[in-house]
Amino acid sequence: MSTPPADPHLPAVHLRPPRNWINDPNGLVFHDGHYHVFFQYNPYGPQHANVHWGHFRSPDLITWEELPVALAPTPGGDDADGCFSGNAISVDGRLVAFYSANRTGRWWQPVTTAESYDGGHTWAKRPELLIPQPPADATMYRDPYVWRQDGGWRMLVGSAFADGRGAALLYESDDLENWAHRGPFHVSSPATTTAPVGWECPQYATFGDRAVLIVSDWTPQGGPSHTTVHTGHEQGGRFTASAPPVPLDHGPDFYAPALLKAPEEDRWLLWGWAWEARDADWVNEAGWAGVLTLPREVTLAADGTVVQRPARELLALRGERVLHRTGHITESGTAELGQVSRTFDLTAVLTPDTTGTSGLRLVTSADGSEYLDITLDPTAGRITVDRSHASTDARARAGAYALPYPAAEAPGTPVELRVMVDRSIAEIYLAGGQVLTLRFYPLADGPWRLQAHATGTGRGDFTVEAWDLTPAGLVQESLLAGHRQDA
Repeated sequence: MSTPPADPHLPAVHLRPPRNWINDPNGLVFHDGHYHVFFQYNPYGPQHANVHWGHFRSPDLITWEELPVALAPTPGGDDADGCFSGNAISVDGRLVAFYSANRTGRWWQPVTTAESYDGGHTWAKRPELLIPQPPADATMYRDPYVWRQDGGWRMLVGSAFADGRGAALLYESDDLENWAHRGPFHVSSPATTTAPVGWECPQYATFGDRAVLIVSDWTPQGGPSHTTVHTGHEQGGRFTASAPPVPLDHGPDFYAPALLKAPEEDRWLLWGWAWEARDADWVNEAGWAGVLTLPREVTLAADGTVVQRPARELLALRGERVLHRTGHITESGTAELGQVSRTFDLTAVLTPDTTGTSGLRLVTSADGSEYLDITLDPTAGRITVDRSHASTDARARAGAYALPYPAAEAPGTPVELRVMVDRSIAEIYLAGGQVLTLRFYPLADGPWRLQAHATGTGRGDFTVEAWDLTPAGLVQESLLAGHRQDA
């Protein structure tokens, strides 16, 4: 049987199998010298169904090995309709995966586990559910997150209450087998009767005596919505926020992030799911859907700002520097900066013209009809990423999305950007730690090139550098081979 040509939008350096559906990153853990990244995976098609756990591992966050499927639904079992989201830990020489057991018609997803003693190649499921029933006041229940603290084990489970509030429920255990429910760890503000919310995929990271709680907002009407981050501290089994929640990512195509504590130092890594922004028929033609973001480092600034940056290891993916330009634009002009590949890493320092807007344009067609715009507006205090002209195919979603402009009080202040583009995904970082993730689908053959542009009557300065991103290589096995499932 012939192999269809690769979709030109299939990312080259972002993690995902070559075909079929993926969504949430799961089970991020460092074990026996490797970073392990699991993910929701349908091995049979590009639709959300038949949910398994796919599996990659890497010694360095650069070279990734695709291992056999870790978890698959057990026919007739508690997870017969999907091994849904959760996390994993490394303990006593083994990996333990905590996950949500899905059955159609059961509104809650009980927590259960599977273990591996060979680095994640084969897995044995526990014979009975770990936590079979939700608390009486819950109306949603899924997505365990387990971590070790003060010699014991703790677990958050995503939930919702009947009054429309999202919640992260806290459990504690001394032995990973017997878990005591301690009540709500944190809940959302009271919801209106028309806008209930549930919290999926709770994630928790500590930074000294401060902490960060990340939750993915899910609504009964629309399903997955967006991800918010709460900063604060814990006292007596309850999390107290020190500021209102804010978006973790300001883009339209980011959800269900997961955290991993790096082993060698006090740093946290994060991956998210970037879903498709094109219609289902196009997805079916392409044969794949979803991608994981590049790994990010997450820190907490002194003022409580959650800071995200590309993991430092990603600098090793840079190949040839293809562009280095310094200059300025005057009188509502445009400057041609040079060509880039379809997978590149860019840094820019832009000093905006305060009499108008300025920014960068990624032009992907020879005639200039397809382009992605990044625009600074110092008066409005925002940076806008606009994909309205990024694809001539009407099946691609359009829209413009804004990042807060941290230098709004001083409009002429230079703005530093890092932009990582990989065929159909762009991750745009500000130096202050804000980030926006967006999918786009150019159709033209290119070549791709960059422009600097401005609309004002003054002068805008720029310094831009870009490097090709070169995949370090991916060792692939059959994702369906070699896995063992014990009911």
